[in-house]
Amino acid sequence: MFKKFFVLFLVMALVVSSLAGCGSKDDNEAPDQGQEETTEKPEENNESAAKDNKDIVVAVQDTFISMDPHDTNDTLSYSAQKAMMQGLVGFDKEMNVIPVLAESYEANDEATEFTFKLREGIKFHDGTDFNAEAVKVNVDRLANPENRLKRHSLFAIVDHTEVVDEYTVKVVLKEPFGAMINNFAHPAAMMHSPKALEEFGKEVSRNPVGTGPFVFEEWVSGSHVKMVKNENYWKPDYPKVDSVTFKPVKENGSRIAMLQTKESDFIYPVPTEQVKAIDGKDGVVVEAEPSIIVRYLAMNTNKEPFNDVRVRQAVNYAINKEAFKKVVCGGYLEKMDSIIAPNTQFYSKQEKSYDFNLEKAKELMKEAGYENGFETEIWSNNSSNVIKATEFLQQQLAQIGIKANLVPMESGTRLERIWSVENPDDAELQMYYAGWSPSTGDADWGIRPLFAGESFPPNSYNTAYYNNEEADKWIKKGIATADNEERREAYEKVQEIIWNDAPWAFLGVSMTMGGRQEYLEGVYLLPDGSLSVEEAEIK
Repeated sequence: MFKKFFVLFLVMALVVSSLAGCGSKDDNEAPDQGQEETTEKPEENNESAAKDNKDIVVAVQDTFISMDPHDTNDTLSYSAQKAMMQGLVGFDKEMNVIPVLAESYEANDEATEFTFKLREGIKFHDGTDFNAEAVKVNVDRLANPENRLKRHSLFAIVDHTEVVDEYTVKVVLKEPFGAMINNFAHPAAMMHSPKALEEFGKEVSRNPVGTGPFVFEEWVSGSHVKMVKNENYWKPDYPKVDSVTFKPVKENGSRIAMLQTKESDFIYPVPTEQVKAIDGKDGVVVEAEPSIIVRYLAMNTNKEPFNDVRVRQAVNYAINKEAFKKVVCGGYLEKMDSIIAPNTQFYSKQEKSYDFNLEKAKELMKEAGYENGFETEIWSNNSSNVIKATEFLQQQLAQIGIKANLVPMESGTRLERIWSVENPDDAELQMYYAGWSPSTGDADWGIRPLFAGESFPPNSYNTAYYNNEEADKWIKKGIATADNEERREAYEKVQEIIWNDAPWAFLGVSMTMGGRQEYLEGVYLLPDGSLSVEEAEIK
């Protein structure tokens, strides 16, 4: 049964597009120098010019992939989609599940049936009624493997959807799944207008029609996505701005310049090295918040030399994470002490540490027969922040004789070279620098797509080609039970196994880093790295 829950998971990582803001600190951790710098406000140049309109411009690091949440696998695209579309439930600022289009929900004791009572009187942007039949159309679309949607794996466990009455819908699962309500809160579960699905077919990915605060106006690839105020929005007094335009701006300096010149009202990510230069000056405010985003260097465990756990552990010990935090992330990085972030449900801190220890790294390399090192490649995105990170890793690995050639790639090239490979033995990938946001907030989505033996590309995102039968056993137990204590035990076991096997170099937990004009309020980044603009307001 478990295998059926994995289908084509083909696009780029939600990783690199959403995670360029580097680093993270726990809420309870004392601020380091980088944090202190963001809180020091200079006395001069502190005035913010007034804005004479209510049109918001958001500058982002990467290009958009799709406006179909059911067929989207990157957090950036979800940020734009969430301004126009909504799900039955969603996440608040702390990733707690909250009602949205459903006013209430309940599950049976076995967690095989989820019943939603819907809000009444809501219409999609095209005038179509939002009701139980609309929900059924959307859930059935996601659950049908023949549609080959990238987010099918979140809903493959659905057996069928029942329309109880016009505003009550029941979703029945094939087996218990305690984390299912988190899957409904994932932006993948946002609702299309059934009329739009019928009218546009696959082209709905460029013609989104939802129930959200903003209505889609245009998408000019490589230039911008624009949406305008929904005059008939179901939430009273919202939205408070007239339009939102997302503009891809890959180069860090250009995004910063747009913020400084007021060409943009919000930018993300903010390069950590630029925080001190812009925060509190000319009406600019930089906000850094803890995330659930982990950053890592995956090693292809299916190929030599990374099929040797001693080599993988040596790589971990050879990388000075404190230096990575300071040099690459400007101090905005939390130590990674498990395979998922502390704010992820069922996180379990590991006793074993991979603190920088060059002598231990060299000893392990010698034991593995690689005293003189070897040559390899690090694949990555081609953004400036990512290249800076891989250059640092290249220097660190050189200390134990590993010559790592850097191969930064455009999104399309990376997609082709990683996710078009059907046979793991044909994979050319050796090392891959990336990150992951488990956007359901649950351990399942922080572990299963990345480490399950059935999650190799193109099915999912296990770019380490990691395969451990014992780990798979506990992953399956974690997904199969509705009992939280049983799930906790399963995820404690699997975290320990994978941590010791070290299929990644565990680099750290990021912070979300956004910059805004002082006059802009209500725009914020969630811990999963996605952006919310629903409450945007010009003060």
